[in-house]
Amino acid sequence: MLDLQEISDRIEIQDLLARYTQAIDQRDWDALDRVFTPDAHIDYSAMGGAAGGLEEIKRFLAEAMPMFEVSQHLVGSSVVDIDGDTASARTICHNPMVLRGGDDPHLLVCGLWYRDKLVRTPAGWRISERVEDRAYIKEEPPCPK
Repeated sequence: MLDLQEISDRIEIQDLLARYTQAIDQRDWDALDRVFTPDAHIDYSAMGGAAGGLEEIKRFLAEAMPMFEVSQHLVGSSVVDIDGDTASARTICHNPMVLRGGDDPHLLVCGLWYRDKLVRTPAGWRISERVEDRAYIKEEPPCPK
């Protein structure tokens, strides 16, 4: 049976995962400072992206994401294991993104899992390590008008 602390931790971690998606989709790179630890390691290489520290990843996102007109990082079920002030999580993500293309935009659909290591900090839970595991990438032609 879950005690109140674990229930609270799980709610805080779910909120943290949602805040990540909002930061990415709203292109608010500084909001990632409230999601990750300052020394976090982030690895997007399985989906063709960069791997590195938080500041490096923020620069990568600022350069790479403008190719997309819009994106939605839809996180679903998470398996979270909490051990005191640390936790691990595996979360499914379905990520449709519209590639900029004038009158001929394409939809890029990515499926992946986030594997996270989390730590409790004085400011709340933060991700100290995030690794993406690729499931699929599919590019769709534009819909007929």
